[in-house]
Amino acid sequence: MSKKLVAYFSASGVTAGVAEKLAEAAGADLHEIKPAVPYTKADLDWMNKQSRSSVEMSDLSSRPEISGRVDNIDEYDVIFVGFPIWWYVAPTIINTFLESYDLTGKTIILFATSGGSGFGKTAEKLADSCKGAVIKGEKLLNGKVDKDTLSSWLKELGV
Repeated sequence: MSKKLVAYFSASGVTAGVAEKLAEAAGADLHEIKPAVPYTKADLDWMNKQSRSSVEMSDLSSRPEISGRVDNIDEYDVIFVGFPIWWYVAPTIINTFLESYDLTGKTIILFATSGGSGFGKTAEKLADSCKGAVIKGEKLLNGKVDKDTLSSWLKELGV
């Protein structure tokens, strides 16, 4: 039986709620990906091209610093990585998280919350950040995610 981790970044709490339910459904440990400098409401104003999130997302090399680590990452075979969709992709803090570890041989399963956009090329754009891992199972988990929906998805994934 493989050991599972749900690692998530949540700017407003929506993704956190989904991650908690997923961890429970999957029998996984939970880890919050926290920015070293928390995002303020002004930082998240996507209408302002000078806001922190807009500046980060317009720079493909941006890697916001993270506070805290998963010290026992080697113990996990399957890592669910969750985030809100920003500008049709994962926030660059997700790249920071993935690039912080050797993920060789691990299965990375992506899930996201979104106010309107889909996954687009998110998995493709994250692939370079987790070399040696297999990315599969990307899924938008919006709205009220219930245990049956999560159980069904986990069954499809075989985890």
